[in-house]
Amino acid sequence: MKKQVSLFLVFSLLITTLSVSSCKMSKTGKGAAIGAGAGAVIGGVIGSRSGNTAAGAILGAAIGGVGGAAIGRYMDKQKRKLEEDLKKNTPTNGNPEEEVKVEREGEGIKVTLGSGILFDVSKADLKPQVRENLRKMAETLKEYKDTEILITGHTDSDGTDEFNQKLSERRANAVSNYLSSLGVSSSRLKTMGLGESQPVLENTTAQNKQKNRRVEIAIYANEELKKKAKEGKLE
Repeated sequence: MKKQVSLFLVFSLLITTLSVSSCKMSKTGKGAAIGAGAGAVIGGVIGSRSGNTAAGAILGAAIGGVGGAAIGRYMDKQKRKLEEDLKKNTPTNGNPEEEVKVEREGEGIKVTLGSGILFDVSKADLKPQVRENLRKMAETLKEYKDTEILITGHTDSDGTDEFNQKLSERRANAVSNYLSSLGVSSSRLKTMGLGESQPVLENTTAQNKQKNRRVEIAIYANEELKKKAKEGKLE
């Protein structure tokens, strides 16, 4: 049975930043909520309801105005580095654009990795050939340290809801744990398994199902970066 977040939960999160376990969130390291403060939590909930939790978390962390524009420039630089990290020599089974996407979203970055380059079918062990790309990504994430990182796992509709939910959690955790092992602070890393609940396409063809099997990474400003941006101290 698909889980839905109630309006009561949304208002409760707004007031108290409560646990978002009903959004199927699992914690990595010390982080107990999506992103930097209640805004990103609410954004993640709204994103879950509207069809994309990663985009919602970025939206919820936005500050707008001059500060938001400064954060945008910071993210532009990071996006260029991430594209180099992930797209160069990334093994693909077809069109590289379908396997790896690095997109600027609001005041953040959304990275989409096709599960085909990361995992074998129904598995959650990272393929050896993609580890080098993730190692490069980890170096960029450490360089741009004033960000929060939400990693969401997604599956197609084959199999049971329970199997897909657990598989999506394991896959998100596999990426998070590997980045953490490379020195990305675990306090910055949050994971969510979303199973088959947020397809990008209808699960009607093998090609569509392949696109639905993915890991999405949302990168957005933490409170320190927001403070610097608001004070005009962000380079």
